[in-house]
Amino acid sequence: MFGWFKPERRERRRKVRQDRKHLEERARRFLKRYLEADDTRKPQFYRAVEEISRNCQPAELSSAASNLDDSRIAEAASQAAMQMVMDHNSRLDDESNQISDFVTDACATVAVAYHRAAAVYVEDEEMQELGTAAVHLLTMATSYMIAQKE
Repeated sequence: MFGWFKPERRERRRKVRQDRKHLEERARRFLKRYLEADDTRKPQFYRAVEEISRNCQPAELSSAASNLDDSRIAEAASQAAMQMVMDHNSRLDDESNQISDFVTDACATVAVAYHRAAAVYVEDEEMQELGTAAVHLLTMATSYMIAQKE
């Protein structure tokens, strides 16, 4: 009777496994560093996640006729951020530098935030909590950047 749910659940579990493998450690490190940063350094975190988030928005959003629902937009943005993480990882040498790590960690944090928004973590409480923290940081970053423009 409920067999039609199974492919969706299986896909969510696959995404959670992939996120744990490629994103979790980096997102946790980024959020921890954010919490440890003093008020003069926090804007660097805001700028990074807000810019990455802006760059990950689907091109379809620019069209007024876009009919993508919120979860599909969040999924597309998460995939774009994940691709950025994978691209950064493939370019890193054994001796990666702090700036590159910072950017890659920010990409991972954005990817986790958007997967949380797309309800990918509904069956994984730990990833849901990490995603919630990432969403909060992204929200604060967006608010900060808007305030800076005004």
